[in-house]
Amino acid sequence: MANNVHVIDHPLVAHHLTRLRNKETPSGEFRRLVKRLSTLLSYEATQCLELQDCEVETPLELTTGKRLKGRIGIVPILRAGLGMVDPILDLIPTAEIWHLGFYRDEATAQPVEYYKKLPDHQPVHTAMVVDPMLATGGSAIAALKAIEDWGVPNMALLVLIASPEGIAAVQKEFPNLPIFTCSIDRELDSRSYILPGLGDAGDRIYNAAAHS
Repeated sequence: MANNVHVIDHPLVAHHLTRLRNKETPSGEFRRLVKRLSTLLSYEATQCLELQDCEVETPLELTTGKRLKGRIGIVPILRAGLGMVDPILDLIPTAEIWHLGFYRDEATAQPVEYYKKLPDHQPVHTAMVVDPMLATGGSAIAALKAIEDWGVPNMALLVLIASPEGIAAVQKEFPNLPIFTCSIDRELDSRSYILPGLGDAGDRIYNAAAHS
């Protein structure tokens, strides 16, 4: 696996991910687990953020500190990506949120764009694309291309689980892109679902599995 693919090897990640996969885990707990894993994942991913010097007045004296450089954008792929936004926003309260929406054509397994909210100018300095699952890679690639066209110079992809096929597809289009994930699963099945996976993340986050 390329050096820019980072699998988070941490006891808490392994623990929470096991519960996330369990088909008996109810929607409320599933959402909480997504947030916990997103916090751990984003802690690792934000190590690549740039800093700049700044002055700060403590109660005792003036000193030099560090602050994040440039504007940072969090770009969730709708709808499941929304479940990862709040924990990252807790770490970076000044981050901007921009949305991209895709649904998967079940006949072709290809992404179809249905929502795009990016301004025409003034791109952010760094964009973090977030989605719980990287399956075929189609939605991630479409999102990354939209952000690249916006003019963003620095991008990263954050996913909770990924397939080897999805990683390979993204790397083919964006060979230098940092990818952060909690797990690289075994493979895609004939319907392009990740195995062993965790089911449909969007349905489980929003308690829609029984009605989909």
